[in-house]
Amino acid sequence: MNDNSGNIFLILFHISVVVKGVENKLESLGYNVEVISDNYEKINNRVNKEGVFIFYLPPDITDDQLKKDQLFKMIGLISSVRRRAVIIAEKEDRDILENEIPQISDHIWFERPVDMDAFVETVRKEMISPGEKDQKKRILIVDDDPSYAGMVREWIKGCYHVDIVTAGMQAITFLLRKPVDIILLDYEMPVVDGPQVLQMLRQEEATSNIPIVFLTGNGTKEAVARVMALKPRGYILKSTTKENLLNYLRDKFN
Repeated sequence: MNDNSGNIFLILFHISVVVKGVENKLESLGYNVEVISDNYEKINNRVNKEGVFIFYLPPDITDDQLKKDQLFKMIGLISSVRRRAVIIAEKEDRDILENEIPQISDHIWFERPVDMDAFVETVRKEMISPGEKDQKKRILIVDDDPSYAGMVREWIKGCYHVDIVTAGMQAITFLLRKPVDIILLDYEMPVVDGPQVLQMLRQEEATSNIPIVFLTGNGTKEAVARVMALKPRGYILKSTTKENLLNYLRDKFN
């Protein structure tokens, strides 16, 4: 038997024969497996410990709002400390859950029936190089022009995790669920424009300290003056090149 001497936190919503097989397999490889019911406080007490979190989701997870709410809280907790979980679920549940719990898409998925060899190899890699060591920063692009936002995403996705929203209020909702390291914010947007978005984010404790850089086609003296009075981290015109933008972001993060 290999002595891996690592902690596995196996989070269950119900006991099943299959999940018992997963537990036995991991224990046979030398891992210390702690089975936790869907208990937020227990996960909160372990989230900073070395190890891997594995969620075994029940087949009825998408039909049970209480279970989805519990999952949302627990995934949010793990994501907030930049940990990465392994999720075992039904294939058809993935799209539904990613739509309702955006940050769940950052975690590792295994569909039932589980390919046990691939699963064990993934756990081994996560134990050696945990998800929290992923050094890629996360950037949110807020722009009502999806074509331009998509182009910028293609420019920078090799270096950063990138998300896109196309309206100011979408940005507010997104950021209350999912932390980011910097926001690239358009100036001119319908309903709520960029400066208004910045002001609203500064008023929320959870988002008040996120660096905001304007990425906009509006370079008029009046627009720049209005924005700079709000003290963003920067102001970039959309005429910038890929190379210049990447260099700018590297400077900001360094």
